[in-house]
Amino acid sequence: MEENKIDPYQILGFVILMIAFVWYIYTVPEPESDRSSNQSVVINEDDQDLESNNENDMESLNDLIVSEGSDDQTVDLLNKVTYEDITIENEDLFLKIDSKGGMISRAFLKKFNDYKGDSLYLINNSNHSMSIEFITNDGRAINTKNLSFKPTIEKKRDETKILMSCDLPNSKFIVFEYIIPDKGYMINFSVRSSGLGNILNDQKVVLNWDLKALRQAKSVDYENRYSQLYYQFEGDDTDYLSSYSDSDHNENEVSWISYGQHFFNMILVLEEASDNVFFESKKMFEDQGKDVMYTKNYSSLIPIKLIRGDIDSNFNWYIGPNDYDVLKKYDNNIYESIYFGWGIFGWINRFIYFPLFGFLSNYFSAGLAVIFMTIITRLAMSPVTYKTYLSQARMKVIRPEIMELNEKYKNDAIKKQQETMKLYNKAGANPLLGCVPALFQLPVFYALFCFFPIAFQLRGKSFLWADDLSSYDVVAELPFAIPWYGDHVSLLPILASIAIFFYTMMQSGAQMQPTQPGMPNMKFIMYLMPVMMLFFFNNYASAFSLYYFVSNILTILLMLAIKYFIIDERKIHLQIQENKKKPSKQNRFQRKMQEMMDRAEEQRKLQKRR
Repeated sequence: MEENKIDPYQILGFVILMIAFVWYIYTVPEPESDRSSNQSVVINEDDQDLESNNENDMESLNDLIVSEGSDDQTVDLLNKVTYEDITIENEDLFLKIDSKGGMISRAFLKKFNDYKGDSLYLINNSNHSMSIEFITNDGRAINTKNLSFKPTIEKKRDETKILMSCDLPNSKFIVFEYIIPDKGYMINFSVRSSGLGNILNDQKVVLNWDLKALRQAKSVDYENRYSQLYYQFEGDDTDYLSSYSDSDHNENEVSWISYGQHFFNMILVLEEASDNVFFESKKMFEDQGKDVMYTKNYSSLIPIKLIRGDIDSNFNWYIGPNDYDVLKKYDNNIYESIYFGWGIFGWINRFIYFPLFGFLSNYFSAGLAVIFMTIITRLAMSPVTYKTYLSQARMKVIRPEIMELNEKYKNDAIKKQQETMKLYNKAGANPLLGCVPALFQLPVFYALFCFFPIAFQLRGKSFLWADDLSSYDVVAELPFAIPWYGDHVSLLPILASIAIFFYTMMQSGAQMQPTQPGMPNMKFIMYLMPVMMLFFFNNYASAFSLYYFVSNILTILLMLAIKYFIIDERKIHLQIQENKKKPSKQNRFQRKMQEMMDRAEEQRKLQKRR
């Protein structure tokens, strides 16, 4: 029988297996399910167990928080959890949603460009922030912009749903939901949570919305003038913060908030009106510069109502052009974020000029639409122009007689006034009619003054040498800036001022100037007007200068046509002489004036006898 021998290779293999087994026991971590099994259930029946679980929640939540001021040595669990950022686009919008914070970090409008011709961003990383803030039981300030969110995408037929979920300990979570339609600028946005009430200190949750408005126009001062924070009350009344200075305000029953950026807008529509909403608007530049990046800094603090201790809030979020034709298609009257003008001026814009210009721009270029709109406006006002010039012609015919009365009764002011009024009555002239065109044009002028800066159809539209009718035209750059004028020369304001000058000359030549001592020199005031308008229009929308130039040219042509083809001064003179032979007929105003002058004359005679 053969003797058994010990194999040294078997002994070596056994030792290696034993070492591997011991290493596995002491180095492999405990399974995750075993470690979390003691914290996964919240028992509401036992107060002691609930308090213990809440303490565990706070300890685990603290592990998920990244402090804003933490240094590079701070390594939290959240830093180890990274998810992919989401990019989504439709026909009109491109959006990027970050996993860090779960909010939109980039948004640009695909159909528009900024003043440099680049992509037009309303949100570009650091200029925008929206987050949920609350205080925990242990006094920690939690901001969702410091948490990581896991994305989930669900594509439907005509929309895309994106869920950004942040899982908190013990089956708690916060979810941001975005529903982006296949076209359009309105996003459905909602915030939900579960189990949040167990860790809140004072049951107060706030939505913090902050935006640094990116510059979109070549004139940052002009853009800033028409960039405002608007908000609407539950009763459809709107209000705004000043665009010229820093301001803040608290308001109740707020239904939507608008961060206006002249021709572009971001509007957050609340499903339910909120109270104690804080607004703030700050100007982000001191003077007009070419390197300015931001115009305004808007911020809002919106209290979020909790339902059974959790968040369940829905919003509509508009990110798009501040175009009246686009905004009026949406609910909640968000088009009220456009300033049409005060009172009757806003009605003129909304119901006359916006529809008229929209109709004309469908068939003509923007510049021709402005010209045709000007022609229609002047023709509508031509009856007033005719009556005014007819009265001026009558005043011109009786001017020698008025001079005679002034000389005859130079020592008797009351008698001179009485005889002059009789002459006016006989001639059918009214010196006050010279002011009628200015008074009648004032509502139109102010309505158009409000219309051209907000007419989105003018943005980026060129005409002749003006490359953008919504901004000033440039024919020469100045190496320095002139106070109140700017650092450039615009041609359209110069043409408009020249037209105003000639119109003023014609007006002043047809009107009698006051001869009483102490009265201002009206000719000087009228000639000063074109110079003032030159400085005013140089930084304004070139479409407004185009309107004023064409309007004054048309008015001059109408006055020349009336003078040489419609009104015959010789016939007017004969008619006045015939009227003098007839008994005078006075209207109510003239009778009152005559009675007042008669009483004054009686008082004068009585004092003279005494």
